[in-house]
Amino acid sequence: MNNAKLAAKSNQQQSLVQISDNVTFGREEIIIIGGPCAVESYEQMETVAEKLHTSPVKALRGGVYKPRTSPYAFQGMGETGLKVLAEVSHKYNLPVVTEVMAISQIEVIAAHADMLQVGSRNMQNFDLLKELGRAGKPILLKRGLAATIEEFVMAAEYILSHGNSDVVLCERGIRSFDNYTRNVLDLGAVAALKQITHLPVIVDPSHAAGGRELIAPLSRAAIACGADGLIIECHPVPEKSVSDAQQALSLEEMIDLVHTLVPVAFSVGRKISNRKVLSRKCAHY
Repeated sequence: MNNAKLAAKSNQQQSLVQISDNVTFGREEIIIIGGPCAVESYEQMETVAEKLHTSPVKALRGGVYKPRTSPYAFQGMGETGLKVLAEVSHKYNLPVVTEVMAISQIEVIAAHADMLQVGSRNMQNFDLLKELGRAGKPILLKRGLAATIEEFVMAAEYILSHGNSDVVLCERGIRSFDNYTRNVLDLGAVAALKQITHLPVIVDPSHAAGGRELIAPLSRAAIACGADGLIIECHPVPEKSVSDAQQALSLEEMIDLVHTLVPVAFSVGRKISNRKVLSRKCAHY
């Protein structure tokens, strides 16, 4: 990895990426992000936040600009969805992560979200990565569906080299010849990235599995091999999700899963703890 100047571990200690007052990637605590693939309504997101905000889930996910394989599929709520995320985030003191697809979206998303996600399809959208280096917001960079580890690290290097040191890497599975799972979760890459970079690394078991029945074991394996966090899809009524219904957990399943991860984290010297419920209005006391 000779070309990686800023992402390389060398003598630099583990980077810490803070997205809110009480959520920081790279520390002892495993950070869990949960929520639906797509923001569908205020009622949907409030239900999700109300259920998760006292659990060990520390941040919300939800797409408002959706990159879909079919041009006829639901493309997201756009700016209206961003306002929904911002309102729910403020009410329940949960930072939010959402995807940015184009340079033109950066400013409006940065005004509403705590962390900007670069999806798999955009991992090598170098113009977008350069602008995100100037965005002043933490970035969650997902691995491309056929990207090598070196290509993944060099994509992060684009963001770092343009002034943004707050980058979290996300392994979300890579494409293979086997179609039993949606993708193949490369946990070897997680272990390797922890050795060769100083950046936090999290795992998306939902997009790797493509089916909810595999998410729990993949989540446990991810923590066991050194992941700093997980981003998992869940929905109030998974079967009615407008996107990725087959891989979304129910909110009850999500909470149950996170609690089963506690002993796994402990076994590798990490921890998962419940949030301290504190409204933003009284955060200064």
